[in-house]
Amino acid sequence: MTSTSVLDDLKKSQILELLEQGKRVDGRALDEPREILIETNAIPKANGSARVRLGETEVICGVKIQPDRPFPDMGDKGIFICTAELLPLSHPTVETGPPGPDVIELARVVDRGIRESHMIDVSQLVIEKNKSVVGVFADNVVVDYDGNLFDACSYAAAAALLSSKTPKWNWIDDAPTLVEGEETSVPIATIPVSVTMGKIGNHIIVDPNGDEWASMDARITITSDSDGNICALQKGGSDGFTQDEINRCGEISVRVGAKIREKLKQAQMAGQ
Repeated sequence: MTSTSVLDDLKKSQILELLEQGKRVDGRALDEPREILIETNAIPKANGSARVRLGETEVICGVKIQPDRPFPDMGDKGIFICTAELLPLSHPTVETGPPGPDVIELARVVDRGIRESHMIDVSQLVIEKNKSVVGVFADNVVVDYDGNLFDACSYAAAAALLSSKTPKWNWIDDAPTLVEGEETSVPIATIPVSVTMGKIGNHIIVDPNGDEWASMDARITITSDSDGNICALQKGGSDGFTQDEINRCGEISVRVGAKIREKLKQAQMAGQ
C-alpha cells in the first residue's frame, strides 16, 4: 500500500529525528522485526492454512490443491500460484473492487520468493505427464494492515504450505480420479523467508510499521532459502540504494531470515 499522503511532513520529520538517534517510533532496533505470531491450520476446510500477525499487521492464507492442466511448456511439473487480497476493513484507505497495482505487486513478490526458492518440488506434482498435474494455490487475505504486507503474506503463505496435505489422484479413463483416504505432505525442498527493509533518509530499517512505511523513500524485499542463498529481490520507492547498502541489506536479510525460519519450523511442528 502507498500511504505517503496519510502521514504529514511533521510526523515524517519526527521519525527521521528518532532514526538519527538510532531509535524507532516503537522502540525496536533498526534491524529488529516486530513480534511474529504464526498459527497453522487456521481454516479447517482448506488443504493447508495459516494466520500470521506481524506486529499489528494480520494475514490469513488458505491453500487449495486440485488437479489442473499443466502449462504448455511445463507438462512434467505441477503448478504453484499465489494471490493476495486486502479486505476493506483492513485499513481506511482500502476500497472494494479489482486489485490495484500495489496488490498485484504484493502477490507477485510473494509468489516469486516461493517459486524462485524452489520451495515446492513441483516435479513430484504430476498425475499424468503433459495431461494433468496438481495445482497448488495459496490465497492471502489481509485482515489488518499496519505496514509491510510483503513479509506478512510471505510468512503466511510459507506456513500454510508447510502445513498442507495434498490428496492423491490416479489417471483413469483419461481423467484424474481421486484416491479416497490418501494424502501426503506437499513436497517441500526449502523454506524461503523474505525480509523487507525500508530506507528513510540514509537509514535502513527492518520490517517498517505503518507510520514508517508511509515515510519511506525506498524499500527492498530480499528472500533467502534455507541454505542462506538469496533467491529473489524486489525494489520499490522513488529513491535508490547504493551498492554498499544493497550488500548490507543482503546480509541483514539472511541473518534475520534465519531466525524467522526457525519460527516457521516451530509453527509447523506445533500444527502437526
